[in-house]
Amino acid sequence: MTPPLPRNRNYRVLWSGMFLSELAGEVAYIAFPLLVLAHGGSAAAVAGVAAVLAGARTLVSLPAGVLADRVDRKRVMAATQGVRTVAMLSVAVTVLLGDCPLWQVLLVAVVEGAAAGVFVPAENAALPQVVPEDVLPRALARNAARPFAALLIGPALAGFTFGLHEVLPFALNTSVLAASFVALAALHLPRRAAGVPADGGTVSVAAPRLGGFGPLLRMRTVRATMAWIVGVNLAFHTLVVLVLVVSGEEHVAPGQMGLMMTCFGAGGLVGALIADRLHAAALPPGALVIGSTWVFAAVAVAMAYASRGVPLGVLLGVAATAMPVANTTVITCQLASVPDGLRGRLSGLVALGSELAATAGPVTAGVLATGTGNGAASMLGAAGLLAVVAVGATLSPALRGLALPRPSGAPQPARS
Repeated sequence: MTPPLPRNRNYRVLWSGMFLSELAGEVAYIAFPLLVLAHGGSAAAVAGVAAVLAGARTLVSLPAGVLADRVDRKRVMAATQGVRTVAMLSVAVTVLLGDCPLWQVLLVAVVEGAAAGVFVPAENAALPQVVPEDVLPRALARNAARPFAALLIGPALAGFTFGLHEVLPFALNTSVLAASFVALAALHLPRRAAGVPADGGTVSVAAPRLGGFGPLLRMRTVRATMAWIVGVNLAFHTLVVLVLVVSGEEHVAPGQMGLMMTCFGAGGLVGALIADRLHAAALPPGALVIGSTWVFAAVAVAMAYASRGVPLGVLLGVAATAMPVANTTVITCQLASVPDGLRGRLSGLVALGSELAATAGPVTAGVLATGTGNGAASMLGAAGLLAVVAVGATLSPALRGLALPRPSGAPQPARS
C-alpha cells in the first residue's frame, strides 16, 4: 500500500526536487540580466538572454515528452539537474575569476533553459508512479504551491545576493541544483505499467513511437483541456503584462509594483490550499474549471476600473487564487485519462502550449495597449479574451464532463 502523502517518501523527494529546480530557475531568470547589466550589457543583450532561456525551453518541450516516455524518468531528472549544476558552476567560477563574457552567459542560458525543459515532463509523468490516482488531486494541489513559493522567494533572493556579490546567486544556484540532484538520486520509482485512456479508445504503449502524439490528440479530454490551457495562459499573460504596462504609464512606485507581484504569488499559495479542500469536498471538476474561468474574466473586468497600485495587486492575487484550483483539476483529469506510456508526451504537449501562449501574451498586450491607447480599455480587451475562453469552456461537453479518479483498492505496482 502507498502511504499517505505526508509519509510518502518518494512523493516528498519528487516535490523537493522540483521545488529546488523551480527556485533555481527563478533565481537564474533575475541573476542573468543583472550580471549582463553589471558588465555593461545593453537592453538588447538582456532581452536576448531572456529570449534564449524561454526559447530553449519551448524547443525541447515535445522531444522532452518523448524522452520521458522512452527512458527511465529518474535518470532523466537526475541527469538534467547534474547538467544544470555544472553549467551554473561554470558561471560562478568565471565571475569569481573575472569578467563573464556574454557568449558564455548565452551558452549557459541555452543549457539552463533546455535542461529545465527536459526535466519538467519527466517529473510530471513520474508523479502518478509515486501516488495512487485517487490521491492525484491532493498531490497536484500541493505541487501547485511550488511555483508560487519559488516566485516569492527566488527573485528577492537573486537581487539580495547579487547586491552582496555578483557571484553569490550563481554559487547559490549551483548548491540548490546539486541538492536537487542528490535528492533525486535517492528517488525510487515503481515499475511503469501500460493502460488505456479513461475516455475511451485503445492506445498501445508497449513500444511507443518516436512521435506518438496522434493518440493523445485523438482523446477528447486532451483536446478540450489543451484548448483551455492555451486560451487561459494567453489571456492571463496578456493581463499581467498589461497590469505592469499600465502601472508604469501611470507612474506607480516601483515598491508598489513589487508588492503587486507579491500579491500574485501569495494568491497562488492560498489557491493551492483551497484547491486541496475543494477536491476533498468532491465538487464536480467541470464546475471547478468553468467556474474558475468565469472568475478570471470577472476579476479582469474589475481590474480595468480599480485604482492602480496595491488595489490592482489585490485583484491580481484573487485571480491567482483561482488558478491552482483550475490547473490541478485539469492536470488530474489529463493524467487520469492517459496511459503511463504517453504521460511524458502529454506533459511535453502541455508545456509547449503553455510556453507558446506565454510568448504570445506580451505581444497581445502590446497590440491591445497600442490599439486602444487607454489602460482600462486594454484590460477590458484581456477580460474579453478570458470571457471567450469561459464561454467556450461552458459550451464544451468534454470540459463539463470532466471526471476525477475514483478511490481504488488496487495494489501499487512493485518497485523495480
